[in-house]
Amino acid sequence: MMHNSTIDQQLDHRSIRKFKDKQLTKDQLTTLYTVFQHTATSMFMQNATLLHITAESKRAKIRELCGQQYVGAEGDLLIFVVDLYRNQQIRQQLGQDDGRVHTTDIFFQGMDDTLLAWQNVANAVESMGLGYVPLGTINDHPLAMLDVLDLPELTFPALGMQVGVPDQQPQLKPRLPLEFTTFENDYSRNFKVDDLKDYDQEVTTYYDLRDANRRIDSFTKQITGNKLNIKTIDRDQLPELLHKQKLCLDWK
Repeated sequence: MMHNSTIDQQLDHRSIRKFKDKQLTKDQLTTLYTVFQHTATSMFMQNATLLHITAESKRAKIRELCGQQYVGAEGDLLIFVVDLYRNQQIRQQLGQDDGRVHTTDIFFQGMDDTLLAWQNVANAVESMGLGYVPLGTINDHPLAMLDVLDLPELTFPALGMQVGVPDQQPQLKPRLPLEFTTFENDYSRNFKVDDLKDYDQEVTTYYDLRDANRRIDSFTKQITGNKLNIKTIDRDQLPELLHKQKLCLDWK
């Protein structure tokens, strides 16, 4: 396998959940904003927007909804937003109808733009000696989060990021072996759960040795456990939220 500083940094990635009580500098923020700005974009629509949440009252509400004490605490809180509102306004103000901005197709193009920008920023964060943790929990209570963020129609908060100066050095979390996740040409259906025994043991050892949140938990136990069990949660409101935002209106 090839190595260089970028690849080695990516292979050494660890999510950081404890940050020093220090905000990003103006130069650091400007750099991340500019990296965000220069991300690849589908059809040159530039359907992504970045929110930097600094108001303590808003950070506290987001922290409560996410249920994670590090969200909006030390460091900086970024929210990456699928944004079709801006292009709708361009069309309307130039005398055009909304066209396809309400379709599922355009929403997914906006989602692609936003997630590409998120990962671009994440790579830049680590290259600057900073750390981050992804915040999928911004959609745990989507309708309430929409109220807190006060977003216009045709926008959707896709993913958050808490970023800052690391105040911990977590262990490297083991990933599924490549034989289960990468294929040539055709998707392999020849999957046997027994083949994951070694990986399960590796994951169990990782949790057993981890400093925080100690638990004995294999990968297959997590997949067969509460994470995917049938239940009703607020995330089930996501289709309602999309339609409330006038997104994916062709998706019934």
